Amino acid sequence: MSIGESGSSTGPSSTSRRLGAAVLGLLHSHVELFGIELQEQKARTVSLLLFAGLALVFALLLLVGLSALVMILVWDTYRLIGIISLCAFYTLAAAFCGLRLKAAIFDESTPFHATLEELANDRERLLP
Repeated sequence: MSIGESGSSTGPSSTSRRLGAAVLGLLHSHVELFGIELQEQKARTVSLLLFAGLALVFALLLLVGLSALVMILVWDTYRLIGIISLCAFYTLAAAFCGLRLKAAIFDESTPFHATLEELANDRERLLP
């Protein structure tokens, strides 16, 4: 009888251990996936900031050069019109870029999409 009792007590215990191991395995894989996606987002953000900064510097240098060229060409005859035209162009360009930036910030897809999708799949598999 003690052999049968010990066999019946290890049955639920091994089942609960397997269930616990399965839950820990799922948790481990999700944490690992989250870490990988976090690293990808970090690398993407650094790359975006670097290239955005460089593009901004070179665009500014180009604008300074083109503005100087326009002002040199029109200085004798259309001095005031040239200055006003450049200011109007820069205002419109800044407004356009600001609107595009606002749209890009609010339109970005959710980060950690794969982790959230995997959690939803696990929830569907585990719940009846």
